[in-house]
Amino acid sequence: MEARTRGSMSSSIGGSEELEANLTLSDRLKVFKGSTFDPEAYVTSKCQHMNEKETKHLTSYLVELKKASAEEMRKSVYANYAAFIRTSKEISALEGQLLSMRNLLSAQAALVHGLADGVHISSLCADDADDLTDQDLYNMDSKQLSKIETWVVEFFDRLEVLLAEKRVDESMAALEEGRRVAMEAQEQRTLSPSTLLSLNNEIKAKRQELADQLAEAIGQPSTRAGELRSAVLALKKLGDGSRAHTLLLKSYERRLQANIQSLRGSNTSYGVAFAAALSQLVFSTIAQAASDSLAVVGEDPSYSSELVTWAVKQAESFALLLKRHTLASSAAAGSLRVTAECIQLCASHCSSLESRGLALSPVLLKHFRPGVEQALTGNLKRIEQSSAALAASDDWSLAYTPTGSRASSSTPIAPHLKLSISAQRFNSMVQEFLEDAGPLDEALQLDGIALDGVLQVFNAYVDLLINALPGSAENEENPVHRIVRIAETESQQTALLVNALLLADELIPRSASRILPQGSTNQSTPRRGASSDRQNRPEQREWKKKLQRSVDRLRDSFCRQHALELIFTEEGEVRLSSEIYILMDEATEEPEWFPSPIFQELFAKLTRIATIVSDMFVGRERFATILLMRLTETVILWISDDQSFWEEMETGDKPLGPLGLQQFYLDMEFVMIFASQGRYLSRNLHQVIKNIIARAIEAVSATGLDPYTTLPEEEWFAEVAQIAIKMLTGKGNFGGHGERDVTSPSVSSAKSYTSN
Repeated sequence: MEARTRGSMSSSIGGSEELEANLTLSDRLKVFKGSTFDPEAYVTSKCQHMNEKETKHLTSYLVELKKASAEEMRKSVYANYAAFIRTSKEISALEGQLLSMRNLLSAQAALVHGLADGVHISSLCADDADDLTDQDLYNMDSKQLSKIETWVVEFFDRLEVLLAEKRVDESMAALEEGRRVAMEAQEQRTLSPSTLLSLNNEIKAKRQELADQLAEAIGQPSTRAGELRSAVLALKKLGDGSRAHTLLLKSYERRLQANIQSLRGSNTSYGVAFAAALSQLVFSTIAQAASDSLAVVGEDPSYSSELVTWAVKQAESFALLLKRHTLASSAAAGSLRVTAECIQLCASHCSSLESRGLALSPVLLKHFRPGVEQALTGNLKRIEQSSAALAASDDWSLAYTPTGSRASSSTPIAPHLKLSISAQRFNSMVQEFLEDAGPLDEALQLDGIALDGVLQVFNAYVDLLINALPGSAENEENPVHRIVRIAETESQQTALLVNALLLADELIPRSASRILPQGSTNQSTPRRGASSDRQNRPEQREWKKKLQRSVDRLRDSFCRQHALELIFTEEGEVRLSSEIYILMDEATEEPEWFPSPIFQELFAKLTRIATIVSDMFVGRERFATILLMRLTETVILWISDDQSFWEEMETGDKPLGPLGLQQFYLDMEFVMIFASQGRYLSRNLHQVIKNIIARAIEAVSATGLDPYTTLPEEEWFAEVAQIAIKMLTGKGNFGGHGERDVTSPSVSSAKSYTSN
């Protein structure tokens, strides 16, 4: 029998020849329709003697058969679709009728049980009529019993119809009516215990059925907002407020996710427009959910806590999505403006929820802050790199900043301010950076990260300016540290100071005023006018001091550079040595008293620089004065601190003599006179000069000579210094011998010099 079955299967399906014969699907399926079909036997018969090629062929054949079967089923469904729908409706109607019949039978059964209980109670009443009253027994009036039982039957029928037709309000009214009747029946004992229990159980079941219908409606995406609120409110009235609130929030979450997917599908780029649309969508949905929550469940703390938890979850999902698609790419590219605009939009939408008790800003702060810091770092790095590139080609000539850029239009440079090309661009980049970082600092509470970054790039720019000085120590130690164009002339070198001073003293603080942590400032107020409260804050004062320290570094490098040019030759030999004064006493003739050449050069250099700074530092005379003061002090302090200079003068083989002392005294007096006339003689410089003159006098005294017997009066030194200043500046006229005493040392020295 088994062999015969296998043979019939083999003949029905056949091998590959049957597939190639294009048999109809019904013919191919005959073998599977038989009642004696054995799947294991079928597979064994087909695969027992097959090789690998035949097995693959059979697999391909079965796959083709599966596709054909699916296609046949699809065609069958479409061909009988109308009949299928009609049959489904009829089945639904039949189910409703069967349900009504079941309820009717249940009611009839309850009625029979009630009658049986009534008969039993009547028999008890006949045995002990004196012990029981009519109120202690069920009311056995036939009309009343028939009425309440009939109402129960009709109630169940009506409630079934209302639930089937999903008439929520009427169903809830019917359930309330049933509950009231059941309570009255229990109080008045008009229903038997079993009938009353059946009634209560049925009401409970129908209440649960209605609750399930409402929950299903809440979960449908097609449910409109008004219907959603009504369904949630109805579910709460049924006594399931917790479930209603949870379903409400889940419904909004599903809608939000669907809308986000739609938004992502309609956007080809994830820029500011996408961020704005996404932020509006998320926070408006949260706001609507909060409104519906308040309308449905009120301000119950338990529901409020659930709402806050849900809102935080949605805000975190939004922050991660925006960070992944928009902020991460803009932060990596250093595009601070895109990041700032996105976060401004988010902060604005987020703040609108605070009135509803939803403070979601900390959530955004936690997720956005790392990306914002990355964007700030990238932008600052771009500023530093751009400044270095511009410094490599800057000719260090000053010019007014051209108008038209975003930075110059928002924070224009005053007409009297000039900067070189690299400083102009640096200023505009810093202004743009602070404009974009201002909203970020306010929204994300960055604690001065932006201002610290500005200090960092300004210090880097000052390093570039220092490297632009000829013979800069940093260039010598690390010549590839920065490739900058060297400022060859004194005007170009002074322009370096102008760049740093104007940036640190006015331009950068003006731009930074928008993000400093205290009150607002009136930017239209001139810098030297009435200062605002903000300008007096310790935070700003300390920040500006840090800027000024960088300027001081450049100024000190400038002074050191020019002092070294005077003190040393290009070959590195010392020009300002003690030999200048020691060798004077070996001369056979009395010298012509005039300041030493190196101090003449110092005076000439200071005079040139004073002329340059008077033109460049308009309105900043104090800085120009300090610059000249520091340059003079640098030279004099070098003399004061040079140990080899004093060792040779004090303990050398040839100590300092009277003539050398007189020349040294004259040189120092010359420095004090021209520094005093130029108004850059500081107390420190005056004291240092007095100290080194006294030290030189002590060096001569140590040899056993009395220096005061050979030194002229102080007036002589002052007079010779004054004559030298006039002659070096071209203002002296000494054609006549004047009215001086010819025996005066000053007159003889002056005549000796002017007679040549």
